[in-house]
Amino acid sequence: MPRVKDRKLADKGRLKIEWAKAHMPVLSSIAERFSKEKPLKDTRISACLHVTKETAVLVLTLREGGAEVCLSASNPLSTQDDVAAALADEGIEVYAWKGMSEEDYYGAIESALACNPRITMDDGGDITVMAHEKGYASNIIGGTEETTTGVIRIRSLANEGILKYPLIAVNNAETKWNFDNVYGTGQSTIDGILRATNIMIAGKWFVVAGYGHVGRGIAMRARGMGAKVIVTEVDPIRALLAAMDGYIVMPMKEAAKIGDIFVTATGDRDVIKAEHMSLMKDGAILANAGHFNVEVSVKDLELMALSSREIRENVKEYLLPNGRKVYLLGEGRLVNLVAAEGHPSEVMDMSFSNQALSVEYLVKEGENLPPKVLPVPRDIDEEVARLKLRSMGIEIDKLTSEQERYLSSWRG
Repeated sequence: MPRVKDRKLADKGRLKIEWAKAHMPVLSSIAERFSKEKPLKDTRISACLHVTKETAVLVLTLREGGAEVCLSASNPLSTQDDVAAALADEGIEVYAWKGMSEEDYYGAIESALACNPRITMDDGGDITVMAHEKGYASNIIGGTEETTTGVIRIRSLANEGILKYPLIAVNNAETKWNFDNVYGTGQSTIDGILRATNIMIAGKWFVVAGYGHVGRGIAMRARGMGAKVIVTEVDPIRALLAAMDGYIVMPMKEAAKIGDIFVTATGDRDVIKAEHMSLMKDGAILANAGHFNVEVSVKDLELMALSSREIRENVKEYLLPNGRKVYLLGEGRLVNLVAAEGHPSEVMDMSFSNQALSVEYLVKEGENLPPKVLPVPRDIDEEVARLKLRSMGIEIDKLTSEQERYLSSWRG
């Protein structure tokens, strides 16, 4: 049986899903084809994803293809309870509610795995890791992974010879990370900060830790709102790119003295810790855009603070020994999903279209693929781009046969 916060919220959730679907034309076109062809007939899928209105459109698309989907949350605070209720009303086995305890969270993932899936869908690696740890992996023919953090974790499984089934790194598709990670996270992170704090961005020092695709998108949006942006990095190439893009680059110990707003986007732990917090201005704001709540050391903050209090929804104030106060947003979890609604539907349209088409590919080919981390097939990536351009009314040129021959020849 589904476990959600309140089934009475279903009507509100249905309206949210309707709104998202109207802004996801690529996934909607895939759903139309799936409904006719039923390429996922009788396929059980266990998914660990953020339970949002966009995820609901994906899950219902998979069902149109004939799949049975069991869904758990990929973050204890990111579930939209009305959407979860609407999915439960649609007959989806969903185990998710906002504010889950750690025990509830992992219990929900195991409930999704108890459906005995043939395919897993993951956002952060938790369901993939549990499938391997608890003996569910032997019946699984393939899986997908949505995020940078998850791909890193699953590559570790593969490198240690533990991974038992092929895993498609949806995160690494060009139509995912060049758009979802950059434009989606950039906009939704700023949205989360603003909803939580209602502060002015313009004129403030805005520190972005990490200059991968996510950090780049956040820095771009912060600068667009008038912030003075500082980037911190450990990778010399990314640091150089940030400098060439016009940002100030410096170590976190130096940035800590200057910043008004700090956002972590590295995928690593302890990026901001006690030694940095003790240097911060009174009123500094800390937020995280990485998958797990380890980038800002909440443990350090709790240990060093003289007192703390919830001053606004999703804003916790910490009084430090030096008399200054710092503010942590959303418990250090994904600020765009805890304090806002996550990425815009238009960009998730591409990410989740890659998911749906990758699942279709795994149903056809999974048993013939090696147990490795694999890229999204290029034809799927390009098809998503073509469908998105068509939905935007954009046409592009095509190579002539002579141009194709020229590009494939060593002759000048």
